[in-house]
Amino acid sequence: QVHLVESGGGLVQAGGSLRLSCAASGNIFSIIAMGWYRQAPGKQRELVAHITNAASTNYGDSVKGRFTISRDNAKNTVYLQMNSLKPEDTAVYYCNAEGNGFGYWGQGTQVTVSS
Repeated sequence: QVHLVESGGGLVQAGGSLRLSCAASGNIFSIIAMGWYRQAPGKQRELVAHITNAASTNYGDSVKGRFTISRDNAKNTVYLQMNSLKPEDTAVYYCNAEGNGFGYWGQGTQVTVSS
């Protein structure tokens, strides 16, 4: 089992920044990659950013150049730095941990960007 706890969401004006954190606990040695996904009302959950244990990263097209995913292995924590936020970034952001044949989700954190 892997337990994920997100933090750092909130309300910000367009053009502002936020940093999300996701702390993993439990069977962390089984994790091979972690990522951030988001879901806006009435829309499907979509990939925001993804990072492997080898620190290879991948981003959704809508956030490239604005968001950065990183990880602190000593703290078992993954971060999502979000800059130049837009109203269309408003969503619940979920942390995901994946291993061989499994995936775990955090409870989600709300990000609201006002225009």
